[in-house]
Amino acid sequence: MPNAPRELQHTVRLLVHVMSLTLGLGFFQGCTTLQAETYTPRLGQVGKDVMWLPTRDELVTRLLKAADVTPADEVVDLGAGDGKVAIAAALQFGARAWGIEYNKDLIELARRNAHRAGVDDRVHFIHGDIYTEDFSSATVVMMYLLEEINAQLRPTILALRPGTRVLSNTFSMGDWEPDQVIQENTSNGYFWTVPAAVNGIWLIAGLDSRGPATLRLAQRYQRIGGSLALGSEVQTILGARLQGGDLHFSFVNTEGELKAVSAKVEGARLNGVVIGPYGVLDSELPVIKIWGERQSGIPIP
Repeated sequence: MPNAPRELQHTVRLLVHVMSLTLGLGFFQGCTTLQAETYTPRLGQVGKDVMWLPTRDELVTRLLKAADVTPADEVVDLGAGDGKVAIAAALQFGARAWGIEYNKDLIELARRNAHRAGVDDRVHFIHGDIYTEDFSSATVVMMYLLEEINAQLRPTILALRPGTRVLSNTFSMGDWEPDQVIQENTSNGYFWTVPAAVNGIWLIAGLDSRGPATLRLAQRYQRIGGSLALGSEVQTILGARLQGGDLHFSFVNTEGELKAVSAKVEGARLNGVVIGPYGVLDSELPVIKIWGERQSGIPIP
């Protein structure tokens, strides 16, 4: 514009400059969005506590099957990564699922993966720390961490509701023996059920017509043993086992008959039934109900 007034030329140049800046910013914003949308984690990339390595698809399915996951479950993945476990729990088993992840890029990737899989109505992810986030509502807990991290989390996990199922890829829980070891090709997984706290002295009504019986239990995680006092007679209980809050053991009553106890433990109380005697199949025996309270220092709520 050689013949245009100087003021007009200045205005046009200013407009062109502003448009160039706007286009440039749009371009860089587009690049940022593109980078986020195409983010791909690197195998072995270092995170807060562990490096990122995804669990093999086959092992994810085997672990969730071992825990008998159903649509009634809430599955939480501690260190959710790209969201694979939570998405599989929703897609394959119909569960509600969520994950805790410290890496913000992985969180966004997991959310996009859940959306692409069509399960973002049942799956969500939060940016957080597995040591501080509350996951006590979960019925199934999945981990792919390290042995020492599992050991740090073990007290928190053991404080979850009895019956909560716990899964781990590769790494165990120290001296907490797993209920099952899952092998898939060269990969190992572990399965535990959180046990109720039953150690101590219990007074049980219904086992003996002469009055309450005294049950003494010793416990190491889900492994238990103990003795039963019926009046002045003390015997070692037989076949004692604990799965979540379900307590089972056998004893010999005052008539010399072998009886089996099946009880549900809830805090410092238990309720159950006595089954037996074994071998009596042609008569219908009355159900004997039992109930009890722990006496060894844990208050009854």
